[in-house]
Amino acid sequence: MKKPVNAVASVILLFSSSASTATDETRQLVQLPEMMQQHMLSNMRDHLAAINEILINMANGEPEKAAEVAESRLGMSSLESHGASHMASFMPEGMRQAGASMHRAASHFALTAQEGEALPAYNALSEVTSACVACHSGYRIR
Repeated sequence: MKKPVNAVASVILLFSSSASTATDETRQLVQLPEMMQQHMLSNMRDHLAAINEILINMANGEPEKAAEVAESRLGMSSLESHGASHMASFMPEGMRQAGASMHRAASHFALTAQEGEALPAYNALSEVTSACVACHSGYRIR
């Protein structure tokens, strides 16, 4: 498997380019009970850690390991472990859709990565991060 040189830099740029400052805050506020807020933040930190592990595995030429991380921590198989059904009722419809899109995209990435070709796998991974960016650009929690 060929290793794209700028894959990590591209993901960092993707996340940093969507950053918002306090003066231009336009994201919809989603108010959650404190325990649910902490649960959601914990899940999102784990999602970010999973994406990092995926990138490391892809860079090391281990797409099968990347696929396992993606499916078990981000994909449709992860919904129960993240308590998704309990969280969904607190989210606006667009936020639920963005989350579902991310989970579906992660499962798609896992299948694509198992095929062993780097470029299609990275393209599929960008669908995961695009769903993250869409949600984080549109919503904030408190």
